[in-house]
Amino acid sequence: MNTPSIQESIEQLKCCVVIPTYNNEKTIRKVILGVLVYTKDIIVINDGSTDNTAGILSEFTQVTRVDLKDNKGKGNALRIGFKKALELGFSYAITIDSDGQHFPEDIPVFINALQQEDTKNVLYIGARNMQQTDVPKKSSFGNKFSNFWFWFETGISLKDTQSGFRLYPITELKGLKFYTPKFEFEIEIIVRAAWKGTLVKNLPVRVTYNEEERVSHFRPFQDFTRISILNTWLVLIALFYIKPRDLYRRFKKKGFRRFLKEDLLQSNDSPRKKAFSIALGVFIGLSPLWGLQTVLVFSLAILLKLNKAIAFAFSNVSLPPFIPFILYASSKIGQFILGENISYTLDDMTTNFEVLKHLKTYIVGSLTLAAVSAIVIGFSTYLFLTVFEKRKMIGQNG
Repeated sequence: MNTPSIQESIEQLKCCVVIPTYNNEKTIRKVILGVLVYTKDIIVINDGSTDNTAGILSEFTQVTRVDLKDNKGKGNALRIGFKKALELGFSYAITIDSDGQHFPEDIPVFINALQQEDTKNVLYIGARNMQQTDVPKKSSFGNKFSNFWFWFETGISLKDTQSGFRLYPITELKGLKFYTPKFEFEIEIIVRAAWKGTLVKNLPVRVTYNEEERVSHFRPFQDFTRISILNTWLVLIALFYIKPRDLYRRFKKKGFRRFLKEDLLQSNDSPRKKAFSIALGVFIGLSPLWGLQTVLVFSLAILLKLNKAIAFAFSNVSLPPFIPFILYASSKIGQFILGENISYTLDDMTTNFEVLKHLKTYIVGSLTLAAVSAIVIGFSTYLFLTVFEKRKMIGQNG
């Protein structure tokens, strides 16, 4: 059986190429001609160009063309392009910038990778060599900045999150809602895709920066500000919803006993790291930081490079049934430290929350309880895991 050509593979995969363009009259013709070598299924979104872009596009009658009256941004153009691709029956869309920085000859890189992938719910981002001498320093810095926040928001480490040369599984993403219209859309879509369960990966591609022909519409201050605002919002969603949701799903799927066995006992982390992760979770869970515990435990676990799953699990030590006992113990410890004598029963914890009328006493006692519990439980766990690891090694060697 003959191996299908790239052209045939693109057709079989129901893949098209979407090209958003705005005032790139010097390079758009070359880009389209390069893509036509591989497929005639091209959708060009003319995003309100005021130069000769429209005249050049009229030369390519075989290309599907959408002309927008006003320039509303790359993100808006891509969303319109994806919508049009879905209407035409395509399942995938390769996007390539019209400024000439990408090589259409790299289209087979995406197609070959997709054919070999176990899952078809995958989003590829072309990874540029940002160490090239012709790569602008602002592009290299911006990419590193974006890579860090993408990792923080999704847990996925990529070399390039800003490249516009991509392959999107548009049928898998059609149910998602997006809110950004400009350059920041390319960050929003990969983060939301990853949260949905789409595999997001890099593939190596070439890049060139010909400053004589290339016209970039990226506005350093305005667009960097928009991207920063977007990342702030995505981080909040990740901390308050996505990460707790994912961990809850893991707990629910595994059950607590299986979680302890697989994520605690069989984790590749050292006993020291596991113990510190548990200690952090216990401290945050018992501390008087109601409403901020999830954000703090994830932020500190990431900052201290601890096990996020373990830390989050043990931060739930303050489950609702135990809250009255924690409040009562915190109050009693606070009274002892401050030399106070306040009289109320455990029943007061569940009726009128009498302890909250003596907030200073409660906070002192709560922080003390959290610190002591974290030290005791963390140290005990470290001893237990150290012994467990030694016995495990003896068993394997014996």
